[in-house]
Amino acid sequence: MYGYESLVWVNDIDGKEFVCSMDSGHQGTPKRFDDLSEQERQSCRNVNEIIGTERW
Repeated sequence: MYGYESLVWVNDIDGKEFVCSMDSGHQGTPKRFDDLSEQERQSCRNVNEIIGTERW
């Protein structure tokens, strides 16, 4: 998967939302940021940094 379907949205323990790119080797869909490996976490971006919070 290389497009939109490879993206997952997860929250960390503080409730921050992240969008992460998952490769086909990941088993299942992660539910929390803490469920990701260190390598997978490096592909994540904080959603609030991308779109800001003024619209929410």
